[in-house]
Amino acid sequence: MATRQTKKQNPKTSSGSGLYTLEVFLIGGPVTEEFVKENPVVSRTIQIRGDQTLDKLHFAIFDAFDRDDEHMYEFQIGGKGPQDPGARCYVLPDARDAYDRRQAGDLTRTRIGTLGLKVGDAFGYWFDYGDDWWHQINVISIEENIPPGEYPRVTQRVGESPPQYPDPEDEDEEWDEDEDDESDEDEDDDGEWEDPDEEDDADEED
Repeated sequence: MATRQTKKQNPKTSSGSGLYTLEVFLIGGPVTEEFVKENPVVSRTIQIRGDQTLDKLHFAIFDAFDRDDEHMYEFQIGGKGPQDPGARCYVLPDARDAYDRRQAGDLTRTRIGTLGLKVGDAFGYWFDYGDDWWHQINVISIEENIPPGEYPRVTQRVGESPPQYPDPEDEDEEWDEDEDDESDEDEDDDGEWEDPDEEDDADEED
């Protein structure tokens, strides 16, 4: 699945307050080849305040992708791609003792504004350690003024939401990122965050 490059804006960070606009792209999971062909880009744009926590962002993504069954999840900040050993992993309290992972903190206590994010950054969201739904989150803007209203909120949807659990009849047709790129056969899930412009250009040439 393709993602989109973050908009070119002046890099800036937030001291903890402010309004963050994030583009959340689905980049991996148990979806069929047919679904990918019909939905080459699946994304949701979400606005969230800097004083809100990562678990608030999770619930916003969960609802935005029309999921209904909760699983473990985490956020990976500061890495170049999924499972980057240099990333800071923010996990659920129960996972801090149950999983031997790189843990930077409790995501239920970690506020968006304390992560040191700036415009143009990309970070990861991993939902369901079994089915491995991977998302790339691009920081589109950080605004000081926050309009009245409830946050987080979804401001844009691109593509359909895939079913959380595929139809058993479609399981043999599930799409696997690694099958589409033989160069990844000897690598783990540590590729860099995607630049969609190359794929979009290829689509235009076709």
